[in-house]
Amino acid sequence: MAARPTPPVAHWITRSFMGRHLAGYFGRVLRLPVLGVGRVDPAHELGETRLLDGRRLCWAVFGDPDGSVVLWFHGTPGNRTQIPPATAREAALLGIKIVCIARPGVGRSTDIAYESFAHAAPDIMAVADHHDARQFGIVALSGGGPYALACAHEFPERVVAVAILGGVCPVVGPDAAEGGIVALAARFNSILGTVRAPLGDGLRAVIGLLGPLSHPVYRGFAKIMPAGDQRVFADPDIEAMFVRDLVAANRHSFRGLFNDAVLFGRDWGFRLHDVDVPVRWWHGDADSLVPLDHARHVTDLLPECELLVRPEESHLGGFGVSGDVLSWLSEIA
Repeated sequence: MAARPTPPVAHWITRSFMGRHLAGYFGRVLRLPVLGVGRVDPAHELGETRLLDGRRLCWAVFGDPDGSVVLWFHGTPGNRTQIPPATAREAALLGIKIVCIARPGVGRSTDIAYESFAHAAPDIMAVADHHDARQFGIVALSGGGPYALACAHEFPERVVAVAILGGVCPVVGPDAAEGGIVALAARFNSILGTVRAPLGDGLRAVIGLLGPLSHPVYRGFAKIMPAGDQRVFADPDIEAMFVRDLVAANRHSFRGLFNDAVLFGRDWGFRLHDVDVPVRWWHGDADSLVPLDHARHVTDLLPECELLVRPEESHLGGFGVSGDVLSWLSEIA
């Protein structure tokens, strides 16, 4: 796996002023308690996979701990516990073991800057090996989508099917879709790559202070979402999952958000027409972050893909279809 070398400017920022002063401050920043948000059922297991070079990828197990493995790739931002309680219960009934992986720079997972999404695939296979999963399905939300398709491209003999909910689409290279907010990641890619670490540490400091405001901030965000998303966000379990998941990540590292953003603005490292694995893609017709036209463009390029459009839903409404997602993967497997 090749990591992108640190640019000279980034080296100066992180090793001089930022390294000695801001990084130390962010590491000691006050983290206030979360108020007004409920609790969720804990994962069956919280663990980590040690990679050959000593790095670690952390994960959490939900559903049936003895079931068939499905890897779950959280959104951006997200962490290893971004699993709705209803989804965990549905997985248990279906005999599915969900393994949700925290990407590099998220929570306790070792921070590293991948060159492309394709370069992440071998690390993810190491997690599958850890769980004795020779073959498995993948569920991916939002920013997890490119990682899922990269795994399917690099290891089609192992990935039996991919389910994507509101996945991010390429904005660079031959498969690029035009326009959209994600395209800003390409325009400012060199800057993002330079300051990803201090940006992640700074955001971690801010989030650490927002605990008491978690409930009103969440409710305010939900009110501006389309009707379909509002129905999903009204579930107290969904609120507790989102808030608690981000708080857990924030205790250790929040750089993964910007690691993802950097990769969104680069070539993915493979071509979509070479992904020889069944894909089912759920997408809201009111998605303002990843337009439906982007999803139509990408799903047309994938050789074996079905697009299911969700009416009156934006980017996060897909959490309401997890039962359909897991049932489809069970049928494919």
